[in-house]
Amino acid sequence: MDTILQRIGELGIVPVVKLDRAEDALPLGKALLEGELPVAEVTFRTEAAEESIRSLTENLPDLLVGAGTVLTREQVKQAVGAGAKFIVTPGFNPSVVDYCIEKGVPVTPGVNSPSQIEMALERGLSVVKFFPAEQSGGLSMLKAMSAPYGGVRFIPTGGIDGANMVTYLSFPKVFAVGGSWMVKPELVTEGKFSEITRLAREAVFRMHGFELGHVGINCPDEGDARENASTAASLFGMELKDGSSSFFAGKAFEFMKTPYLGEKGHIAVLCNDVARAAAFLKRKGVSFLPETERKKDGRTAAIYLDLSLGGFILHLLQR
Repeated sequence: MDTILQRIGELGIVPVVKLDRAEDALPLGKALLEGELPVAEVTFRTEAAEESIRSLTENLPDLLVGAGTVLTREQVKQAVGAGAKFIVTPGFNPSVVDYCIEKGVPVTPGVNSPSQIEMALERGLSVVKFFPAEQSGGLSMLKAMSAPYGGVRFIPTGGIDGANMVTYLSFPKVFAVGGSWMVKPELVTEGKFSEITRLAREAVFRMHGFELGHVGINCPDEGDARENASTAASLFGMELKDGSSSFFAGKAFEFMKTPYLGEKGHIAVLCNDVARAAAFLKRKGVSFLPETERKKDGRTAAIYLDLSLGGFILHLLQR
């Protein structure tokens, strides 16, 4: 897969930005970076779009910038010339899509019918935009429409917000979501960039859904693990479960039959998508132990961080 599209999938959310004034581009881009959402799709709905893209790409190299609502080949030329790294179209315009493919520019055309999906497949595209998502029938429509196309992933856009974002992202065929709820035009024109930062960060952590899963405690042997697990289960009215390598007391406490990773044990952190969460933490400077990766149904289900807190190593666990 193209590296730009891969980055979009890892980021999970694409802010769709409408800028009426190019001078607002930099403070907006900085607000997104501070909100830990380093991507922006600048729509070609205004005369300020081209200059805004140029300003962002020249001054904020850590921000992935693309152009949206691209309707013509000329707009593709303008956007790419200004530094746009990807193109998004509202519908499937064969002329625009073919031009992007010819020039090697990542493009996600808008689709809302099987015929349009097959037009994308014919051109070797595996990621498309589902637009307008909610108005086209929402997630139920996407599930039905995408059923015959196992290799295609979708970026729903249109009616996506903080309330339904996680529901869309929980569908495996959803590659990412696009939306403007954290970058509403009025927030930009009123200079409320700190609010954009807050909303962006809120969206990012809601997407990941980080939550304490359980605490794993290293025990010297199986007997000690059984005794400790039995005590915890009895004290708190939890079910005692005997596993291959540990005893669980309910879902909160795991007692290892032999010492495993971590000086004292491990802390499992639940998340909505382990691969996406790992990419997020890597951007924050965290390293991982690749040999600990465990997969299920082709997706990463668990992986340990190369990071301990209070003697407990951390690991991500699929919710």
